[in-house]
Amino acid sequence: MGGADSTTLRETLAKNIRLVRNKLGLSQEQLADEAGLHRTYIGSIERAERNVSVDNIEKIAKALKVKPTDLLAGEDD
Repeated sequence: MGGADSTTLRETLAKNIRLVRNKLGLSQEQLADEAGLHRTYIGSIERAERNVSVDNIEKIAKALKVKPTDLLAGEDD
């Protein structure tokens, strides 16, 4: 399980949030406002620096108008 090229769930979450946010044309600050979180927190999530709580994944998903599971799904899911 997990080789040198494997992606962590944290990295998958970061990538998916950034992709959806960009697709919607939102800045990190706009997403943060919509989710009730701080802009620097969103940035650190998108850099995969944060271990994000389930509650905050739910807030971000709601702000992006997607299901929380969509943010956690990898390319092979």
